[in-house]
Amino acid sequence: MGKVTILDTTTKEPITLMGERAGICWGSDTADPKKNYKRGLDCLESGHGRVLEFVNVEMVLDGYSARVIREWYTHLGGAPTRLQASTRYVNYEHFDYILPPKIAKNEEARKLYEETMQTIAEAAGKLERELDIPREDAALVLPLGMTTKIVDKRNVRNLIDMSNQRLCTRTYWEYRELMHDIMNALSAVSEEWAEIVSKCFVPKCELTGYCPEKKSCGRKPKKMPLEG
Repeated sequence: MGKVTILDTTTKEPITLMGERAGICWGSDTADPKKNYKRGLDCLESGHGRVLEFVNVEMVLDGYSARVIREWYTHLGGAPTRLQASTRYVNYEHFDYILPPKIAKNEEARKLYEETMQTIAEAAGKLERELDIPREDAALVLPLGMTTKIVDKRNVRNLIDMSNQRLCTRTYWEYRELMHDIMNALSAVSEEWAEIVSKCFVPKCELTGYCPEKKSCGRKPKKMPLEG
C-alpha cells in the first residue's frame, strides 16, 4: 500500500498551539505551555473548531492510486493546497499500480488486470519512443489505478471533517486505508497528535449516534425517518 510522510513543517504540539491562539483573544496567560494545553483541550472537547484551523499539516502521500487522489482533491476547505506528480515530465513507461483486494483474490481476474496494466505501459512507451508522441499526450492512456505522489498542505479541521466522512464503511476501500495511514503517521509525531486522532478522527456515526446512510453497516442504529 502507500506511504504517508509527515513533513517537519507540521505543527508538533497542536493542542498547545490551539490553546495559545485562543488565549491571545481571551486575554489569558499564554506564557505557560501547560495552561495553553489545558485551554486547547477545552476548545477541542467543547467543539470550538475555529482554533483547529491554526494547526498546520504538511505531508507527502506516495504510492496511492490516481483514483483515490482525485477523490482526495474533492475534500476542500481551510485553504488546502497540493502538488501532484507530473504526467508531462515523469516517465510512466514502467508505472506502479494499485491491486484491489478482490481482484488479488481471484486468480483469473488478477491475471487479466496485470496483463492490461502491462499492455498500457508498453503502449505508453511505444507512443513516446517509437512514434514520437509527446509524453503529455502519451500519458493519456494511463489508468486511474496507477500510483502517484502528491505534496499536501491543509489544517487539522479539514482532516477531522474528512475522517468523519471517509472512515465510514461505505467509503471507497482505498480511501479508508489512506485515512488510517494518515492517522498512524500523525499519531507518531507527538502525544498531542495521538490524542487528537483518538478523540476526533472517527466515523460520522460516532458523532451523531446514528447512521444517516441509506445502506447501513449496522455499526449504529439507523436514523429514524421524520414523521409527516
